[in-house]
Amino acid sequence: MELIAMAEDDLEALDNIAKLVARFNQKWWHDLETGKPLDRNIGEMLMLVTSELAEAMEGHRKNLMDDKLKHRKMFDVELVDAFIRLFDIVGHLVPDFSTIFEEKMIYNSQRFDHTIEGRKQVDGKKY
Repeated sequence: MELIAMAEDDLEALDNIAKLVARFNQKWWHDLETGKPLDRNIGEMLMLVTSELAEAMEGHRKNLMDDKLKHRKMFDVELVDAFIRLFDIVGHLVPDFSTIFEEKMIYNSQRFDHTIEGRKQVDGKKY
């Protein structure tokens, strides 16, 4: 399916989710004692996303239920945790997120190495 442009409502929804998560997670961006803004460690924040993905993999590998939302699969909950962490980063640090998202989706939709023909080549992407 060729992507021409995303619906404006969809892009606005992405920005709204990022703003919502950033607002809920504001407490992680300020010093506990002084309330002053923190200079967050980007590497640490990205590795926290990675840890959520590793937990999702473990939940999937062992077919586990989540230990906090006991009626949910661990895989599902940990993927949501990864999105929460990503949207928090985006909501605080990437003001033009939806524009970049749309540009990247359009770019990827036009890449030869993402087509069936490109992937079938000897050196094509297998995943």
